[in-house]
Amino acid sequence: MVENAGELPAINAHWNRAGLGQTILDTLAASGKNLAGLTLEDLAPVDQFHGGGIPATRALAELAGLAPGVRVLDVGGGLGGPARTLAREFGCQVTMIDPAESYVQAAEMLTERTGLGGQVQHQVGNALDLPFADGAFDVVWTQQSGMNIRDKEELYRSFHRVLAPGGTLAFQEIMAGDIQPVIFPLMWANDASANFLRTQDEMRSLIESAGFRERAWGQLPTPPSLPDPELSIATIVMGDNLPAIRRSDARNRDEARLLAVRAVFQRL
Repeated sequence: MVENAGELPAINAHWNRAGLGQTILDTLAASGKNLAGLTLEDLAPVDQFHGGGIPATRALAELAGLAPGVRVLDVGGGLGGPARTLAREFGCQVTMIDPAESYVQAAEMLTERTGLGGQVQHQVGNALDLPFADGAFDVVWTQQSGMNIRDKEELYRSFHRVLAPGGTLAFQEIMAGDIQPVIFPLMWANDASANFLRTQDEMRSLIESAGFRERAWGQLPTPPSLPDPELSIATIVMGDNLPAIRRSDARNRDEARLLAVRAVFQRL
């Protein structure tokens, strides 16, 4: 998840959960997982907090052409599922940043348990003020983490700054469909005060204006549906609010109020 600096407290209040890491471990143990030998597949239902789960992460990585040794910045990386996937399956060196401290703490714990501490680093931070040097990364990666952010122009300028010339921007993002407004509650917002979606045309234009050239752009067949309740991070985080969110999700998908895009751009 990413944020507007002035709206960060409200966004963190929506997402942060005390003791999240232990709750995840307890949920995994109750489902019969071996906590001493966790695999990416064991963790996928609880650490890939985006539509399509781990298959969507793999598909975006393949589309972006990720390779061993590539330096990746995962913005809004949440519980670290994509970062660990890029490290283990594609050989990348990944730095993950997220504003929610409870998520970063849980991500660090899960990364250590999977033996990937040497390839994946986690830190709390603001996507609009990335604490990295110019050109520090070969790839900026983000999956469904910009819905809460108002100033998307500044966000993509920030991405451009930390990418090396010729570097890659790879993302999966929720955008506004042809029918508006959206129906609340949503996974990321209970009302319009925290929901900042743009249309496909608007997103393409602002990304190109930030200094990127499009390599691939594709609307996914349907907006990402929510995972099944059993062993689901959505259940862990949203709890009793999840049934209402599911009803809104179904209506937004059926009525084309939301859509999902997977895209890759090159930094000019």
